[in-house]
Amino acid sequence: MAEIVYMPKLSDTMTEGVVAEWHKKVGDKVASGELIAEIETDKATMEFESFYDGVLLYIGVEKGKGAPVNSILAIIGQEGEDISALIAGGAAPKAEEKKEEPAKEGPKKEETPKEEAPKQDVKEVSKPAASAVTAAPSAVTGDRVFASPLAKKLADEKGIDISSVRGTGDQGRIVKRDVEHYVPYVPASSAVPQQVAAGTESYEDVPVSQMRKTIARRLAESKFTAPHFYLTLNVDMDNAIAARKAMNETGEVKISFNDMVIKASALALTKHPAVNSSWLGDVIRKNYHVNIGVAVAVDEGLLVPVVRFANTKGMAQIGEEVRAYAKRAKEKKLQPADWEGSTFTISNLGMFGIDNFTAIINPPDSCILAVGGIQQIPVVKNNQVVPGNVMTLTLSCDHRVVDGATGAAFLQTLKGYLENPVTMLV
Repeated sequence: MAEIVYMPKLSDTMTEGVVAEWHKKVGDKVASGELIAEIETDKATMEFESFYDGVLLYIGVEKGKGAPVNSILAIIGQEGEDISALIAGGAAPKAEEKKEEPAKEGPKKEETPKEEAPKQDVKEVSKPAASAVTAAPSAVTGDRVFASPLAKKLADEKGIDISSVRGTGDQGRIVKRDVEHYVPYVPASSAVPQQVAAGTESYEDVPVSQMRKTIARRLAESKFTAPHFYLTLNVDMDNAIAARKAMNETGEVKISFNDMVIKASALALTKHPAVNSSWLGDVIRKNYHVNIGVAVAVDEGLLVPVVRFANTKGMAQIGEEVRAYAKRAKEKKLQPADWEGSTFTISNLGMFGIDNFTAIINPPDSCILAVGGIQQIPVVKNNQVVPGNVMTLTLSCDHRVVDGATGAAFLQTLKGYLENPVTMLV
């Protein structure tokens, strides 16, 4: 009997999936557990494996096209089977199954809705590079190369050294598509930009990725539904610079200024829970745990992994977590649990030479802190103009939750911790 494969919901914010690649075509035999497609979500590209045995009878979403969650992705059944009724009313069987769930799920554990099955059969991978100048050599352990048998066979047929291919599968494993998209590694210094004749108009239309679509939707909703206001404050970083230097001279783990800001913010939030709150419509949720989302830039947009219970962790531990999250974010290896549950967000552009900026609130948080770089400027101390190191902080607040005085009090507490770092250690 033919079975419908629905477009799965692979992340908490996913409403649509795009088929990045089909590994099977209509008429091909499919075995349970065999890779049939790659699906691009708003946060990653996932390998999608079949959970049925049979023949691929129908493809509902062509390569490069998108479809809503729970729409027909494919149909798998027996060769020659009539599937016209399923194509015409593919959503009907699913709706009937949902009706039966409440009556059957208690006594019979096997009555799991079919749409849950795909979640057990997907693996998160990095999307293969399309550029001809970016592929770098893959990781090799000893003489062993982590590659699928099919990838090894294809590499042998193409005369490609499999150890020079960058793997995008689970844990860096080289899979078929890596060999298909392989191009020799070219150092960045030798890459030559495309030349355009003077006076010639030129442009490129870049398709909008699922990640960028989600960023656009969520931030537009935040900007136009949450009444933002902004509070800006300068922090004297002289003591923080000295403290960081002393800690890094003796510690095994290097502390960054970002680690110090995260720790100071976490401690300040414990004293100002109103800033550590969420707007939920009928209620304001005042959080007494401190989970800080840290904005990480990736090629296609922005991800916000969460440092949980940041107020209970030391700066070294916070730094290790943030670096690990940043690495996994760039490799598209983050899991939903890594980016869910923030109560406050920090966006730091100081390392890019930005002096100050304003950030859009990351819902459902009520505030986001924008951190600029440390500037060496003249300051007045003891009635004298002397060189100083100043960092600008800008707090974006949702006025439905946080009032001006509340936000200002939080910033004053945060300023106190950063200007006297020893207070964060007691």
